[in-house]
Amino acid sequence: MLIVIEKVLDAGEIRQMRERLGAALWVDGAQSAGSRSIAVKQNLQVDRACPVGRELGNAILGKLGRNPLFQSASLAETIWPPVFNLYRDGGHYGTHVDSALMRLPDGGPTIRSDLSATLFLSQPDDYDGGELVIETEFGGQAVKLAAGDMVLYSSSSLHQVTPVTRGERVCAITWMQSAVADVAARDMLFDLDQSIQALSAGRADDDADIDRLIHVYHNLLRRWARP
Repeated sequence: MLIVIEKVLDAGEIRQMRERLGAALWVDGAQSAGSRSIAVKQNLQVDRACPVGRELGNAILGKLGRNPLFQSASLAETIWPPVFNLYRDGGHYGTHVDSALMRLPDGGPTIRSDLSATLFLSQPDDYDGGELVIETEFGGQAVKLAAGDMVLYSSSSLHQVTPVTRGERVCAITWMQSAVADVAARDMLFDLDQSIQALSAGRADDDADIDRLIHVYHNLLRRWARP
């Protein structure tokens, strides 16, 4: 799965968020890297205890909770509080895979990382390099989106951020545990849900064919969702 969700944030929200991030506490991103990833990670990130980061992260979670495409694609059960990162002056993150199990901050429970998300907060023309390259069954897919857009992809994928050679690349990243762990099942549910929404346009609210498709969707979700 590799899905682009456009306009998670609008221009005004991006501007305000970037202004607030200017007052945040930025630290070496290697502090949160694993034993192998630390050797290939060179960036800055907002300290997890920083109130600014927490406030802005909660704002993003609120937007995601009201985004129908995000909800349909992820079936998110638990979402890690967003982390803000910054790449500049050659900053990069070499090829790595996200941890399968992640303990939520402040001693929270451990979640299984099914999906990863990158929300771009810099316009692509503001920096050179900085592509998010995700390895898929069709080869490496380079992603560099407009500010306010998000890419959602499988946490099991190998991926990297190429060196930023000009300007600054600012993003928010997060991970989530889906109610449906199986990737193929989750993808089929997403395709079915998107088809239902498209076919529903212009039909009566009590259309029997649409009702049957919704019935199938929820029974499949009931079968595949974790207990």
